[in-house]
Amino acid sequence: MELDGSVIHLLTRRRTEPAKGAGPRASGRLAASLASGALLLVCTASRAATYYVRTDGGSAAQCTGSIDAPYPGSGSSQPCAWNHPFQALPPLGVPRIAGGDTLWIRSGAYRMGYGAPGAEACEAAGSFDCTMAPVPSGTGPAARTRIRGGSSASRCIDPPELWGAERPWWVVDLDGSDHVELSCLEITDHSQCIEFHNAAGPPCPGCAVPCERDTPPYGDWASLGLYAEDAEDVRLVDLSIHGLAAGGVRAGRLTDWTVERVRIVANGSVGWDGDLGGPSSSSGDLVFRHFEVAWNGCAETWPGEQVRLDTCWAQEAGGYGDGVGLADSQGDWLFEDSWFHHNTSDGLDLLYLVAPSSVTLRRVLAHGNAGNQLKVAGPATIVNTLAVGDCAYFDGRTSLMGGGDHCRAFGAALALAPFQGDATTVVNSTFAGQGDCLVEVGCRDGSCDGSETVAFTNDLFAGDVDWRQPWELACLYWPDPNLPVDPTSFDENLFWRLKDDPCPGTATVCGQDPRLADDDLASFDANLLAESPARDAGTATGAPADDLWGRPRSGAPDLGAIEYGTCFLDGFETGGTSRWSNTAS
Repeated sequence: MELDGSVIHLLTRRRTEPAKGAGPRASGRLAASLASGALLLVCTASRAATYYVRTDGGSAAQCTGSIDAPYPGSGSSQPCAWNHPFQALPPLGVPRIAGGDTLWIRSGAYRMGYGAPGAEACEAAGSFDCTMAPVPSGTGPAARTRIRGGSSASRCIDPPELWGAERPWWVVDLDGSDHVELSCLEITDHSQCIEFHNAAGPPCPGCAVPCERDTPPYGDWASLGLYAEDAEDVRLVDLSIHGLAAGGVRAGRLTDWTVERVRIVANGSVGWDGDLGGPSSSSGDLVFRHFEVAWNGCAETWPGEQVRLDTCWAQEAGGYGDGVGLADSQGDWLFEDSWFHHNTSDGLDLLYLVAPSSVTLRRVLAHGNAGNQLKVAGPATIVNTLAVGDCAYFDGRTSLMGGGDHCRAFGAALALAPFQGDATTVVNSTFAGQGDCLVEVGCRDGSCDGSETVAFTNDLFAGDVDWRQPWELACLYWPDPNLPVDPTSFDENLFWRLKDDPCPGTATVCGQDPRLADDDLASFDANLLAESPARDAGTATGAPADDLWGRPRSGAPDLGAIEYGTCFLDGFETGGTSRWSNTAS
């Protein structure tokens, strides 16, 4: 397997489990921080070291971990690799690596949880706490602590599999971890169960859909792939996080994170959850590039790693289903070349941002999510984005999602909620869908005073039958009646097949079929045909130099996200080989 730029693909802890819904860990951080701090005081003057993990290594007593070699079979403190990441980051113990060190995990499958090598301090009854020690903070941006996998120093080849077992809270721990980089890792479990799943649903062939939580052995599952809080200057690169019982990532109170070439797919309740259950606000620059979030709210088979549509659930059955969801949070959020699809609620939900915040979406694709495709609060810049609101995708594919789960929150392709005085621009983007309206515009906090602006330029809007009200078409946009003034303006746009045939703004193309390659929502292809009236109909003022696929635009840009003549997927369902394939193998 290869992941590279061409493919997106504590000393003490609480020993009793909190009630359902409580935070996973409320104590133990102080002792762990003191222990890690003492270790840093000793090691900061030393040169950073590299340690190795490989399946044929030895325990911490048998090997030093400092040499990439197998355990010779006898002796102690031998110059050889450790046999498991727990030897470096022992559960309920003190890390054996220091800030600024590198832990290189070679290819192979590593059980993470009770019963794994290096987990001798864990107990069966408290196996939920049998997680790796938090990664020690690096000593600065130029001296990060690195946890990396694979067989190559220059590319991600043969990433190791870290798989959770016996219901640990999470597989990878970044609690209080600053100046850290994780790269080239596969994080998963070996079960298709979903934690707290609605047991009234259809039986899972050969297994129970709800995870066993009450009596050990619990099975080969973990709740979360990665947990982080109070973590600054962190890089996640070339990660595949999939098939976990509850969520892919739970991360809050972050500062200055960069996430590149990461996929979060088929986790039982949520993809990226920014709600810690208490104060969760992040800050600084939160940058996501080549980021795929898909099929969350559904189980993944093991072995086989296929999405099980009959297990997909959402909020009416007690699940969640967002691809990305936040609690109240600040920060400047950037998503580029990213893909949000087939999550059982919203695709990208940034509606809980609070001022001061900002959002930039460049070359973003969203479709097949059961709620809204994209939700944004605060000042926003949205460019070269394609949002297809086929929000009833799961209807008829699973019996576990109620009528309110399909096209939830009226199924808009784009929902905007500025703060007082904010300016939002949406340029060269394409919106289609079967929700009540393609676009919703409201005020995030009720403070809007009429000075807000939401400007659409060079965009293409293609409606369809309103799924909830099939006697009419989806409308163009809905401004919240509580807004003192409608902030929305349209110039150089195309409107087609929309309720009441709207034709707002100047230099507008109205009532003309845009002549797309395929306007069926199930196989939507936003390529323009040669005879499309959207060709050369835009203004160059403020237009991007390229399109959704990064291909150059002409001097008179076409309307919508894709310039005529550029490539596109061979249908959403079949994937294809473009930059959006983002698979892990």
